[in-house]
Amino acid sequence: MNLADVARRAGVSSATASRALSDHPHVAVATRERVWQAARELEYVASPDATGLARGTTGRVAVVVPHLARWWFGAALEGLSGALRAAGLDLLLYRLGDAEARQAFFDELPARRRVDAVVLLGFGVDERERERLDRIGVGIVAAGTRVGSHPSVSIDEYAAGRQAMDHLLHLGHRRIGMIAAADPELDLAQPAGRSTAYHAALADAGIEPDPDLTVTVTWSPESGARAMSELLGLADPPTAVYAHSDEIALGALRTLRRAGYRVPEDVSVIGIDDHPLAAITDLSTVAQPAAEQGELAAGTVIAGLAGEPVDPLVTVPTRLVIRGTSGRPPGRRGAS
Repeated sequence: MNLADVARRAGVSSATASRALSDHPHVAVATRERVWQAARELEYVASPDATGLARGTTGRVAVVVPHLARWWFGAALEGLSGALRAAGLDLLLYRLGDAEARQAFFDELPARRRVDAVVLLGFGVDERERERLDRIGVGIVAAGTRVGSHPSVSIDEYAAGRQAMDHLLHLGHRRIGMIAAADPELDLAQPAGRSTAYHAALADAGIEPDPDLTVTVTWSPESGARAMSELLGLADPPTAVYAHSDEIALGALRTLRRAGYRVPEDVSVIGIDDHPLAAITDLSTVAQPAAEQGELAAGTVIAGLAGEPVDPLVTVPTRLVIRGTSGRPPGRRGAS
């Protein structure tokens, strides 16, 4: 299918169809929608030769994010945008909204061809979305996630979870709760890797897992606070809590302190991320360099546009940061 086919289906000239697919402001809204509908029905893929947008000539990179308010996305975006700007590349930001808006974005993606590359920040895609990405014909780079065989920059989620769990086990904790995160918009490898680490660490320590010690919540401090209340309500509460993120851990800390528990004398808490508030609240955590992941993703884009070889899989190391919320369990204070 070519542009002329789209124009005929929409009942407009090829020039109007081209302007509509480029989101030209002088095309009427109804006409633009008619052209886009025709392009979707015909599964039209824009030709870079026909549109004059051969790879490396637009000077623009599309960055797709599911969230803007959360710390990791903001930090990764800052690192990414700075590196792209230094290379003379402009950034087009696309925030995925609800399920309908997300479907529309991926439906229209192959027809856009207004960028030299696409960067996906911290969310997974299904098979249909991956196929649409493959069809656009430009470089695809993932940061904080992995998308098929496309180059990616991320941490090892399992390794990060093991750093947190092994720290608690080393301190002597045996009854460890986990507040797991569930977010369908994020890469499923995040919660999966962090949960796998929890169970593997317990197994290596010879500890039988107690399903009552795992609470799964959405990715927010409020959810972490509610989950901590649930864990404290158990007949035998945990002496330590491993949270999938610092945001969740901060909510857990609020509940503990309001309930009169001492941290870490009564209950230890550890998260993952090294959120800016982690240092202020003295939260033990596993740090991941979010801005660096964005910078490295930008470097991969720049190298790809220059025709240089790129590393298909960059794993950024994490590090354990021990602060004041993790200590030995009750009854083992002063033990060597």
